[in-house]
Amino acid sequence: MVLIKTKKEIDKIRESCRIVAETLQLVKSYSKPGITTLELDQIAEDYILSNNGIPAFKGYSQAGSFDFPGTICSSIDEEVVHGIPSDRKLIEGEILSIDVGVEKDHYFGDAALSVAIGEISKEKALLMKITEESLYLGIEQAIPKNRVGDISAAVQEHVEKHGLSVVRDLCGHGVGKYLHEAPQIPNFGKRGTGSVLKEGMTIAIEPMINIGSHKVSVASDGWTVYTVDGLASAHFEHSIAIINGKPEILTKC
Repeated sequence: MVLIKTKKEIDKIRESCRIVAETLQLVKSYSKPGITTLELDQIAEDYILSNNGIPAFKGYSQAGSFDFPGTICSSIDEEVVHGIPSDRKLIEGEILSIDVGVEKDHYFGDAALSVAIGEISKEKALLMKITEESLYLGIEQAIPKNRVGDISAAVQEHVEKHGLSVVRDLCGHGVGKYLHEAPQIPNFGKRGTGSVLKEGMTIAIEPMINIGSHKVSVASDGWTVYTVDGLASAHFEHSIAIINGKPEILTKC
């Protein structure tokens, strides 16, 4: 069931999203060659706790895997999403995708971005650019009476026009009262299909885009999703609210 939020509820979600956005920018500023993703995870956790928030991902469980141990998901190059923070040091030329979720006062925010570690290839730079552009094109479609498929198609059309691939096994989602709510927001689809978008909806739109094949697999840790061809992937995400007939980005810093 899709949950419609009141203005008061959206204000609560907005506060959680503020912490998410600030945490992402803080972690991004520290994402340099030589730092470990575990160090970045601690930076994120300290900041969230200092704002009276709760890391929403830490301890999150899903079928067939242990509880997620990190505050952030830190996914490098061929890792699409759900990378587990570790002692692995970042290396010049990599892409790091950072995903953050925060709960505050029982309301949730969720967002992600990808960061270039030092100088990266033109191919990876294009991947990041197109992925982020596709996010904003999807967001533009999040208006009342449009459908989820309008968001999905906007993302897919832009990505495939540039010869890149949309991950099909993962999608965006509703967010706010819970970390994951209905409806699912795929990054591929047909315009005019899917759930109708309504005033008061809060959703997370999150294109996950690959240089090569759209096919992905899950690592033996039960969490890390990676590209089957070993080529790089990028991930950008915003939580938005449909207010006054248009989308408001709640996780924009």
